[in-house]
Amino acid sequence: MGKGPLSFRRLSSIRHRKKGSAVKDEAAHTSAPSSPPPPPPINAGGPIAGGTGKAKKKTGGARLWMRFDRTGAMEVVECDKSTIIKRASVPARDLRILGPVFSHSSNILAREKAIVVNLEVIKAIVTAEEVLLLDPLRPEVLPLVERLKQQFPQRNGTENALQASANVQSPLDPEAAEGLQSELPFEFQVLEIALEVVCSFVDRSVAALETEAWPVLDELTKNVSTENLEYVRSLKSNLTRLLARVQKVRDELEHLLDDNEDMADLYLTRKWIQNQQTEAILAGTASNSIVPPPHNTSNLHRLTSNRSASMVTSNTEEDDVEDLEMLLEAYFMQLEGMRNKILTVREYIDDTEDYVNIQLDNQRNELIQLQLTLTIASFAIAAETLLASLFGMNIHCPLYSINGIFGYVVWSVTALCIVLFMVTLGYARWKKLLGS
Repeated sequence: MGKGPLSFRRLSSIRHRKKGSAVKDEAAHTSAPSSPPPPPPINAGGPIAGGTGKAKKKTGGARLWMRFDRTGAMEVVECDKSTIIKRASVPARDLRILGPVFSHSSNILAREKAIVVNLEVIKAIVTAEEVLLLDPLRPEVLPLVERLKQQFPQRNGTENALQASANVQSPLDPEAAEGLQSELPFEFQVLEIALEVVCSFVDRSVAALETEAWPVLDELTKNVSTENLEYVRSLKSNLTRLLARVQKVRDELEHLLDDNEDMADLYLTRKWIQNQQTEAILAGTASNSIVPPPHNTSNLHRLTSNRSASMVTSNTEEDDVEDLEMLLEAYFMQLEGMRNKILTVREYIDDTEDYVNIQLDNQRNELIQLQLTLTIASFAIAAETLLASLFGMNIHCPLYSINGIFGYVVWSVTALCIVLFMVTLGYARWKKLLGS
């Protein structure tokens, strides 16, 4: 299937489940098609991409959708909400989830006949026979369209007609049913492709983030400047947004993996087959109850027993979600690896910030020590200035009459100030106010 390193691949050999004789008898008497017939094209009045006809005026609320079915048939139309609701049998609130308000959310919702997928740029409604893709012309969605074309190449009309005729006419015997169950259903193939595209898109974003992060952080450790700090701030904002996106997709897959009932609801093809079998059983029971012959009482009792056994088998199959669990686990592990890469980058950013803060604290401490040293020197100089101010006043002093004493007084006062500076500086070092 997928080409990613952790893409889910369906093994060719599967476990053969034991079936009772009642189920075999029921399968022999019950006929149902092995796969849903291809759906008819959408008739919404919108223009088809590539058509030569004149485009009609876009109706209010209409959006661009692409329909892609299991036979490879594809068309791009403009449909309003009511057309999509009738086509996919989904409630109106699901279309609001696919709207721009919830563009940054991630959801995989199971409905009765459809799966609503809202993963990053992928917004689609998947049924058992087709997928309705919203905004298929966006550059981020084009890889999904190409993968769908590769996975489901378009077949010609004769091949489709022969296959549909064979599906309708051939009974669903146990071996055919088991072979059908061994293949990955259409909705899971589309879901796997969507997860692969989303993981590839996120992986490229993570790789670009890592490529941008390491040089910027290394440059910041060498030169703490306003420009480098601005680069790191922008990088951290992008990292936070990317981590939130990966976390949302990862949490959605984890929510599905934790609940087997939600995973069982995603088996649309299985539910379609079970509905066809139930309708065939009810039709056979009704036809037998109209004119019950006396000698067919045992057959009616056997048919009722087979119906009960079929219900038990259906309940057992509903609990079997191994295929989907393996698929989701593969991409959950891939998203977990991307999350770990982002967390590694964030830890490196935090370590770089701590290192820069330590550098700044060290520089701040050096400035404080320099300021303290200058303060001590200013104190010593202020003492010498005080003595000079006292001798500069017009007060009579006997020292004024002694010749040549000026030089001795000046040098004595200077020496006293130097001694005062050294004593104060030694006291500051003794109190560990200055570094060694």
